[in-house]
Amino acid sequence: MFGKILIANRGEIACRVIRTARKLGVRTVAVYSDADAKALHVEMADEAVHIGPSPVGESYLRGDKIVAAALATGAEAIHPGYGFLSENPDFVDQVTAAGLVFIGPSAASIRAMGLKDAAKRLMETAGVPVVPGYHGEAQEIVLLASKAREIGYPVLIKARAGGGGKGMRRVDHPDDFSEALSGARREAKAAFGDDRVLVEKYVDKPRHIEVQVFGDNFGNAVHLYERDCSAQRRHQKVIEEAPAPGMTPALRKAMTEAAVKAAKAINYSGAGTIEFIVDASQGLKADRFWFMEMNTRLQVEHPVTEMVTGVDLVEWQLRVASGEKLPKTQGDIALAGHAFEARLYAEDAAKGFLPATGTLHHLKFPDAATEGAAMRIETGVRAGDAISPFYDPMIAKLVVHGKDRATALGALREALARTEVAGSTVNTAFLAALAADADFAAGDVDTGLIGRHQEALTAIPAPGDKTIAAAALAATDAGAPGPVADPWSTLSGYAHFHALARRIRLHYREENILARVSARPDGRFQVALEAPHDAVNTHDLRTMPHAVRWPGHVTVFEGAVGYTFTVPDPLAKADEAGAASGSLRAPMPGLVKLVRAAAGDAVIKGQPLLILEAMKMEHMIAAPHDGVIAEIATEGAQVSDGTVLVRFADTEGS
Repeated sequence: MFGKILIANRGEIACRVIRTARKLGVRTVAVYSDADAKALHVEMADEAVHIGPSPVGESYLRGDKIVAAALATGAEAIHPGYGFLSENPDFVDQVTAAGLVFIGPSAASIRAMGLKDAAKRLMETAGVPVVPGYHGEAQEIVLLASKAREIGYPVLIKARAGGGGKGMRRVDHPDDFSEALSGARREAKAAFGDDRVLVEKYVDKPRHIEVQVFGDNFGNAVHLYERDCSAQRRHQKVIEEAPAPGMTPALRKAMTEAAVKAAKAINYSGAGTIEFIVDASQGLKADRFWFMEMNTRLQVEHPVTEMVTGVDLVEWQLRVASGEKLPKTQGDIALAGHAFEARLYAEDAAKGFLPATGTLHHLKFPDAATEGAAMRIETGVRAGDAISPFYDPMIAKLVVHGKDRATALGALREALARTEVAGSTVNTAFLAALAADADFAAGDVDTGLIGRHQEALTAIPAPGDKTIAAAALAATDAGAPGPVADPWSTLSGYAHFHALARRIRLHYREENILARVSARPDGRFQVALEAPHDAVNTHDLRTMPHAVRWPGHVTVFEGAVGYTFTVPDPLAKADEAGAASGSLRAPMPGLVKLVRAAAGDAVIKGQPLLILEAMKMEHMIAAPHDGVIAEIATEGAQVSDGTVLVRFADTEGS
């Protein structure tokens, strides 16, 4: 076993690797960028090395700096985690050329599976079924459009490099092919440095089912059963589970055998995942699945496999990379119970899952799972940490295990209801709504489920009067334990003729709310709300929803929903720039990738104006209303959250 390893990653996965290394007595070296100087993975590791500025291209993608850090600290091996350089064969060559061990597959194996088109040709040769489509080298638009017509619409354009839904477009009509191809190419180029694509038949009711495989350097390869990752938004996974609901013995046998065959075809060593697309339109059948791609690394969702098999996959990675054989044979690996993983993101589900930023002023996870279930929280952040625009906005993974699917799903719902995040927009309520969805609960899930139910899944009911009262109380620090943050806001004190009261103004979305909070002699409070709300008597603060106060805001938690109210500073100057509807602002930090209009253009509501690239994904910015453009952002401009992208001409009196 290694004495010391370097982890070429950050956040949750770096912390995950550190925990297993510590269990095995292996010392760890973390690397970090400027933005991560005080990150949790830096604190947890035995040593840490600074590798550059915050942008990934200047830090976590600098293989030369990472190898130099490993050599300087005496590390014997490098664990890549997932993302960043984990599937870069050139980085593997750098590592091995420096006399270090790469904790993962060989560069040859990564190259064999790194490009989707070449991988599918290889799998066809190995006898593994592949999705009907065009996987060739030629990339002329005329040829690709012709192949799409041959395949039959709808088709899916996919970047041949990378994953995570980037560089992927569904096309339903030939007239839309050119536009979709351009968008897929731009996104693929930005994310992977490769704008080449493949075109495949779009399966009408697709299930995304993947098989965890593991190989060693002695020719052995096993599977650790399957995971279902069909619950996706924008081609990115949201909730994963193991085993797949509705899985039949015949399909499991066919898929796992195909997965092991695929791994052996490239002499695979380490943890890997064979991803299949399954046509579920007529149930799960052994002849209706096709190879999609192989991820030659540890997956984000690997904990669900660990929960149902009892195997520590990171430990296996370290053992195999250090020269040991697989710890178990296929017959020793049993499947027990059911597990779910929910990805908690800083994102606005109601706005098309736009990534969000912010400081996590309040962060609280459940202490334990419900009775009869097990739980683990995988995270790389703490309260007070910031979600920056530089990296993936995942906050944590909530992983639960139960004796069966119903027990595990109940534990997941309860865990989400007891998770509290304030300081950034998060998807907790969306995850809870998905976990409660009737089709999802029944196991009737496919990759289109979220899209079909998106409006209902992302809808947040307006806060009730009791919620508003809790926010008003929190804004005054009424009933707060310990010292009051603002002594001038306290309601405690003496009043001879009448109860002490304080007038509170709150903002919730577009609504201005006025409340009068009164302290009663017996220690209780009364909150009087202006119409259309009613007075709320808070006889016992313990019955009120839990609320937390953070700079300029109050967040009230009701189950998985967090209602955030703005508490205006009466001394602050009004923001004149945002008062009018004459401008369109950036919803997040990003790069203005493409501009489709110019100053002086008359535009109509919904017309695309520009494309903003943020976190390697493209977001279309459209006109919010009819008007004439006075100014528009410059193509290639880097903008921050709230930057004016478009200013409309004042048409009053015209």
